[in-house]
Amino acid sequence: MAAQFFNRIGQMGLGVALLGGVVNSALYNVEGGHRAVIFDRFTGIKEHVVGEGTHFFIPWVQRPIIFDIRSQPRNVPVITGSKDLQNVNITLRILYRPIPDELPKIYTILGQDYDERVLPSIAPEVLKAVVAQFDAGELITQREMVSQRVSQELTVRAKQFGFILDDISLTHLTFGREFTQAVEMKQVAQQEAEKARFVVEKAEQQKLASIISAEGDAAAADLLARSFAEAGDGLVELRRIEAAEDIAYQLSRSRGVAYLPSGQSTLLNLPSTLAQ
Repeated sequence: MAAQFFNRIGQMGLGVALLGGVVNSALYNVEGGHRAVIFDRFTGIKEHVVGEGTHFFIPWVQRPIIFDIRSQPRNVPVITGSKDLQNVNITLRILYRPIPDELPKIYTILGQDYDERVLPSIAPEVLKAVVAQFDAGELITQREMVSQRVSQELTVRAKQFGFILDDISLTHLTFGREFTQAVEMKQVAQQEAEKARFVVEKAEQQKLASIISAEGDAAAADLLARSFAEAGDGLVELRRIEAAEDIAYQLSRSRGVAYLPSGQSTLLNLPSTLAQ
């Protein structure tokens, strides 16, 4: 009896294990930020998109295909030409994600590597079309406008394939060596021109100052001549007196100067014998 009992227990355990294995093989998980589409061997890709969580499927008959619907970055380098035929190296950074409801269509037409099939194709095409409308200088001064136009046109193209572009930006923009050298030479020439203009303006100002100074001297000489003609030697005598007063004032403030009466000898305190 005991042997039969344990035999039944073993059979039940084996059955439970087999049932658990079958059930486990019929379950799959969809993590956060992901979606799944079901491929059926008899009906093909189902239109229903499976959300997050744990779900059942029929083993061997059905197969879940998991998609990441979170935004993902991608850099697309492009070499193109501007309106004035200058070579331009541009790197476009794109944040993209698939539209969840479009996943069955995306998988049917493009597959799971849809980004590898679409972005390297549409990004250079749109970027070249937009850049060709701007000169090399405008690409620098109107960079924001260029980015906006690329974003608008590229968003429309990407939507046709079933995914969204959350952000598009021009992260790298350089020109060919010849254009860069030409820009540097132009800047040097502009600086030299500004320096030459400053030198010319300075010379003109100095010339103008010399003319004004000469005109002032001539006017002063004319006034002196008129004064001499009207006052005669009186003006000269007045100037002499004013000069003598100024000299006397300066000498009076000096400690090493002494004033003596006129007509006397400077040896006032010497003994008479010495004077003889």
